[in-house]
Amino acid sequence: MSGDADAGTAASCAAAAGGAATGAGAAVNGVAVDAGEFPSVEAAAVRELLRQRALAEGLVAPGAAAGEVEGAIERLLERDVRVPEPTEEECRRYYDAHPHTFVVGELAAVRHILFQVTARTPVPALRARAEGVLAEVLGAPDRFEALASEWSNCPSAQHGGNLGQMQRGEMVPEFEQAVFGEAWTGIRRELVKTRFGFHIVAVEHRAAGTKLPFEQVRERIAARLAESVLARALAQYVRVAAGAADVRGVDLGASATPLVQ
Repeated sequence: MSGDADAGTAASCAAAAGGAATGAGAAVNGVAVDAGEFPSVEAAAVRELLRQRALAEGLVAPGAAAGEVEGAIERLLERDVRVPEPTEEECRRYYDAHPHTFVVGELAAVRHILFQVTARTPVPALRARAEGVLAEVLGAPDRFEALASEWSNCPSAQHGGNLGQMQRGEMVPEFEQAVFGEAWTGIRRELVKTRFGFHIVAVEHRAAGTKLPFEQVRERIAARLAESVLARALAQYVRVAAGAADVRGVDLGASATPLVQ
């Protein structure tokens, strides 16, 4: 195992724990931690917390190399964080509750007006402008193309905001959810926020897709459910460990520590 892998395990656990780093002076049981090669001080603190736990359990020797520490942490988590495999009933329930997720071949003819957020953009003012244009286009839908040409910061502005026929997997998640989350047409009455900015979205028409049979997606559903359960279990484990340790300068969620079940 490499140092990068070591950072990866800690970062995953830190993300699951949902704590917030506070900056300099972070320490775990008196051992100072620094972000270094880790993505955050929080991730470094989680790694140190788990290293100390593995050391206390005799899974790694003091002064062990990074690769040995990583292996010990993995063995510790494999031993202590056990999650059940999703049942057939749970997978079926997820399948039935998310019918649009497993539709293939569905198409939507989409237009949008993008109000782009940049580093120097005053976001409240931009949102207010987008809300104003949205109100205008809802009152006069036939002006969508003209307003897109006037206001949109997307190259599609020169085509009246036309993005063409789109399908799942071609858009950022928030935009895709807005378009395909429900089978609607017309102009969406709320702005859609993505990393690009605020969008006014219109779906002109749709072509229905085909829902994949449960048997074909069962393994995918099971993997998704197992990943979700594992993330919650890791968060719980880290919070319990942090609650039993002297963690300073970084918040690992120790104030609301649930019991490991």
